[in-house]
Amino acid sequence: ATARLLEPWLGSGLNIDELPVPRLIIVTIDEASPPDFAAMRAAITPKIPTAALDDHRTWVDRLVAMAHTTVTIGIAVLALMLSATVLTVVFATRGAMAGNGHIIEVLHFVGAEARFIAREFRWHFLVTGMKGAAAGGALAIVVFIVFSWWSSRNMATPEADQATALFGNFAIGSAGYFGVGLMVLVIGALTAATSHATVVAYLSDIDVRQPDAG
Repeated sequence: ATARLLEPWLGSGLNIDELPVPRLIIVTIDEASPPDFAAMRAAITPKIPTAALDDHRTWVDRLVAMAHTTVTIGIAVLALMLSATVLTVVFATRGAMAGNGHIIEVLHFVGAEARFIAREFRWHFLVTGMKGAAAGGALAIVVFIVFSWWSSRNMATPEADQATALFGNFAIGSAGYFGVGLMVLVIGALTAATSHATVVAYLSDIDVRQPDAG
C-alpha cells in the first residue's frame, strides 16, 4: 500500500526496505471493549522507541464536542422559533378579538359557549397556521433540493468537501421529507391550541369583569 501511494512520485518497482519511509499500521478496535491504550503505549515505547501510538481520541473528542454544540444550538433555535410562533399567535388572536370585541361580548352574553367562540377562532388560525407552515416547509424542501443538486454537480471538489464536512449530506431522504410534513402539522396544531387558549382566557376575563359592568 505504501508503494502504491508513492508510485505517482517515485515510480514503480520501489524497494520500500531501502527507503526511510515510516510504516503506518491501521488497527480497527472493538468499540464494545476497547483496549487499554495507555498500557499499549507503555508496552510499545520501550521496545520501539521511534514508534507512536495515535488513537485519534483528541481529534474525535473535538468533533463530538462540535457536533453536540451544533445540536444544542439547533434545539435552542427551534425552541426560540416555537416561542416566537406562540407569541405571534397570541398577539394576532388578541388583535382579532379586539377588532371584534363587541360582537364577541354580545355572543357571550346572550349564551354562546366559550367553546363555540373559541372553536371559530381555532379553526381560522389552524388554517392560517397550516398555510404558513406549508409554505415554510415547501421552501425548506426547495433549499435542500437546490443544495443537493449543487453538491452533486460539484462532487469531489474542495468546495463540496468543505460543505460536506461542515453540514453533512444535503440529501434528507424520505424520512426528512416526512419530518418536514410532521413539522407542518405540529405548527398548525400549536397555532390552533394557542389561539384556543387565548380566546378562553379572554372570555374568562370578560366573566370576571361582568359584575362590575352590571
